[in-house]
Amino acid sequence: MIVEEARRLRDSGVRELVLIAQDTTDYGHDLGLKDGLAVLLEQLTDSVPDMDWIRVMYAYPGYVTDHLIEVMATRKQVLPYLDMPLQHAHPKTLYRMRRPSNIDWVHRTLGKMRSTIPNLAIRTTFIVGYPGETEEEYQALVDFVKEIRFDRVGTFQFSFEPGTTSEPLGDPIPAEVKQARFETLMELQQGISMQVNQSYVGKTLDVLIEGRDKGIAIGRSYRDAPEIDGMVFVEGKARIGDIVAVKITGALAYDLTGVPVPSLIQV
Repeated sequence: MIVEEARRLRDSGVRELVLIAQDTTDYGHDLGLKDGLAVLLEQLTDSVPDMDWIRVMYAYPGYVTDHLIEVMATRKQVLPYLDMPLQHAHPKTLYRMRRPSNIDWVHRTLGKMRSTIPNLAIRTTFIVGYPGETEEEYQALVDFVKEIRFDRVGTFQFSFEPGTTSEPLGDPIPAEVKQARFETLMELQQGISMQVNQSYVGKTLDVLIEGRDKGIAIGRSYRDAPEIDGMVFVEGKARIGDIVAVKITGALAYDLTGVPVPSLIQV
């Protein structure tokens, strides 16, 4: 049972629980549950109320329900963070990928989430150079990234793999085109990430301290999933394992810097 495992992790001192699957919104379908992920989050927050953070990874927009949005907005342990692996933003590309291609649905879901969940951080991943991706389709992806302004974006170049569903499509896009598209999209997102990070300067964020280096504590805020997102570098002697209130004093493209607010440290 997931709830029992959460209790064991809590008892061992774990402060963050990450729910991860190929599609977390599919949870409970085999059990006949409706809105299974939302139900699971309610069970976890009721059963393990002293688990500090609960993070949800890999949720597909077509299955992000009003119930799930409401749970994320009202259950304080559930972080206002969602990894939504969209893969592309042009319907024709998504159709060839055999993925849901209703981009209007994505817009509506993201708009509803942002209007309901304060300070929501959204991460996504895209593939450039997928077989058949035209300049028009790629430009639609670029325009989508400009419009949505994700907190975090991971970009990958299509790599041909025998035995996959894409094998019949081959690998027709030249490597140099894929590389150029990759670099353009990453440069765009780097600028967006920098601007978003700068908006946090002067604000206070809770930071889970996970390491130290040369007198600097290193941790993560709610905006940073383990091992894939940025870090927060904290001056002073914050202890590993503490959740520390940190006033953000500086911003980089992917990371933040700050100083602890002693009276707000959670131990």
